[in-house]
Amino acid sequence: MEIEEFRERLSQAEFLLVGLGEEFDAACELKDVQEFQRGRELLQNAEVHWLLPAWSEYCSSRLGRDIRPVLEKLAGMLAGRNYFVVSVSVNSVIAAVFGGSNRLVMPCGSVQMKQCARACEGEIISASDRDVSVLETLFRKLWTGSFSPEEARGLGNCRQCGSPMVFNNVYAENYDETGYLEDWQCYTKWLQGTVNHKLLLLELGVSMGFPSVIRVPFEKIVTYNQKAFLCRVNEKIWQIPADFLSKGVGISKNAIDWLGEL
Repeated sequence: MEIEEFRERLSQAEFLLVGLGEEFDAACELKDVQEFQRGRELLQNAEVHWLLPAWSEYCSSRLGRDIRPVLEKLAGMLAGRNYFVVSVSVNSVIAAVFGGSNRLVMPCGSVQMKQCARACEGEIISASDRDVSVLETLFRKLWTGSFSPEEARGLGNCRQCGSPMVFNNVYAENYDETGYLEDWQCYTKWLQGTVNHKLLLLELGVSMGFPSVIRVPFEKIVTYNQKAFLCRVNEKIWQIPADFLSKGVGISKNAIDWLGEL
């Protein structure tokens, strides 16, 4: 698909549904960074997987790699339009750019909210400035290869059971999904209003980590809505179903790079 053709479809769409995937996770650009990989291994060995997204963001920021300009460009394209964003990436920059508009749902969680490690009911709260400071200290040590599992307990304790607080994301052992359910209800209600309308689905960098959240539902939407069109952009798995010939296009590019070219 040529850029002008995409822009034409964008301008004609009545509704816009955007799916953001794993290509927007900070870890994708850090594969060759020795300090990142060493720290990732230490966190995995300590079984504090819920810290992995925060560690990725710290390393990305430390190295001056920022996806905010690209996301802000996307937000500019969506401004004034009837849209919704669904993200399986837990990158906090996505929440910073699109959050607060009631047009974003992040089913895999984020590093902006905390929960009880045992998922006690009602214990999902916002991460504080103190939490950010604690993590900065922890990650500075981790960058040099120094890490103690006890330091990962610095986010406080559950008021009900006393267990450590952890980030409310899918990498937590007992991920509490209630943190995103209100946003999900907004999404499903919005989606109902797109039936039999011109709907452009923009699937960006979505791999197969959580296919039931974006990839499969997006294909079903295109199947049942005769006025829907799917634009799938992915560096590795960009293909669309054979019967989508007139209702979709697959673009073999990194989604971040593709957005930058628009």
